[in-house]
Amino acid sequence: MDAFFASVEQLDNPELKGKPIAVGGNGRKGVVGAASYEARKFGVRSAMPSFKAAQLCPDLIFVKPHFSRYKEISNQIMEIFSRFTDLVEPMSVDEAYLDVTENKMNIAVATDIAREIKRLIKEETKLTASAGVSYCKFIAKVASGYHKPDGLTVVTPANADKFIEQLPIEDFYGIGKVTATRMKDIGIHKGIDLKHVGLDELVDLFGTKAGNYYFEIARGIDNRAVHTDHVRRSIGAEQTFETDIAELDEMKYRLNDIANDVMRRCNKNQSFGKTLTLKIKYNDFIVNTRSKTIDHFISTVDELFEVASTLLENPEKPMRAIRLLGISVSNLNTDPDTKFEKQIKKLQLKLEL
Repeated sequence: MDAFFASVEQLDNPELKGKPIAVGGNGRKGVVGAASYEARKFGVRSAMPSFKAAQLCPDLIFVKPHFSRYKEISNQIMEIFSRFTDLVEPMSVDEAYLDVTENKMNIAVATDIAREIKRLIKEETKLTASAGVSYCKFIAKVASGYHKPDGLTVVTPANADKFIEQLPIEDFYGIGKVTATRMKDIGIHKGIDLKHVGLDELVDLFGTKAGNYYFEIARGIDNRAVHTDHVRRSIGAEQTFETDIAELDEMKYRLNDIANDVMRRCNKNQSFGKTLTLKIKYNDFIVNTRSKTIDHFISTVDELFEVASTLLENPEKPMRAIRLLGISVSNLNTDPDTKFEKQIKKLQLKLEL
């Protein structure tokens, strides 16, 4: 996602659109959690001390973070990913690897999948995402940072060598600032320079694990698979109607049936969620999702139906006929602490100083 936290705040507060904002505290111990692109022009970056950010950008607006809102939208985005593949490896609250070699839509070209995912994210969340498409994790990750915001960069096997050789060493994923400085000190400034260093020398300089990694990525070799833990992230049900539904009362009647199905599945798995997502597919096949996160686990069908009904009518009731309705619950009580959930908790502690 593009400047995720800051973009969410600008989405929810239109008066912040086009202005330099930083998500985080503005005290002496405050830290910037995210910066809008307007703030980045002044050199403001995430993890920067807030006092330094304010010095760089005197007009910088500090915004209190709203983590439940970020998680809500993150759930929407992950649900969009799941429409295309089950091989999704979340890396943070706003980023994931997807293996689309085989995909649910039977789309032959990965670039077309990326383009469609970007379109759905923009349509359903009003936010933009940038995508990198390639044959391995390393190149896809680096490519996703190009042409931000709203970028799409494709690196095929045929042009991978050229892409890597011209890449500044500080842009290599897995090479931090300290290592990049060490490399520059010995004449490694771009990928082509790294490619000219032998394996033995890299191992001597950086150790066995890192040396082997740098040797391989300089040649576009990265055989890591997209790992998914297969832990259930949501429970849901949906209905496709034989004839389109246009009346609100009929929609609610069908919604009640779906809510009962979902709650039966929740009881069977003894798993209940705090986030409810309503899926609406119109008769022109456009899909819209609406989500709400509450402060407790939804454990009764009445509450499930009540939340879903509220989402059905807000921000407005459907204005045209509906082909499908679906309900899913996520943020489950059986969810483990995933890597990105631990990251966001750690960041929350920092930003609340």
